Amino acid sequence: MVVLGIDPGSLNTGYGVIRHDSRFFSVLVCGVIRLHSSKSHPERIGQIYRELEQVIVDFKPERVALETAFLSRNVQSALKLGQVRGAVIALAMNSHLSLREYAPREVKSAITGRGAASKEQVAFMVARMLGIAEPPKPYDVTDALGIALCDLLRGESRQSPLPERKGRKGGASWSQFVSASPDKVIR
Repeated sequence: MVVLGIDPGSLNTGYGVIRHDSRFFSVLVCGVIRLHSSKSHPERIGQIYRELEQVIVDFKPERVALETAFLSRNVQSALKLGQVRGAVIALAMNSHLSLREYAPREVKSAITGRGAASKEQVAFMVARMLGIAEPPKPYDVTDALGIALCDLLRGESRQSPLPERKGRKGGASWSQFVSASPDKVIR
């Protein structure tokens, strides 16, 4: 399975492509699309679209994993981020790829075990999980790799009935199991 993870931003958009073969993860490519603030917002969105389209052509991911928008106090920033996300979603659909979205807390939880983990903690764990000596810089890249890893880890857990709870509150619910496994439900 090959997944393209994207951490969208109106000035810096991180991306990372990860291949998962049996038990091993490997990074095929990762980087950040740095956009100049002197360019118009539509020009920046076009650059993001074109550069990510080239990544898709070159590395042929089977899925795109995208971080969901978070609430921002700055309305203009939230609108611009929404437009970048829209361009990424359009690219995934135009490329006939499935798209999954993950909240920042879900990604942090999948990677570190804590939904309130810092960017440094996420970067450290991403490097450990991928067998990289030093975490890639900037955090936009490790965030994108974390999003792709989250998708690969969550995708695997969807294949088994219910993940072990390991003594913690929360975890999978029966409604999630029923939704994910309609063939196992007798009505």
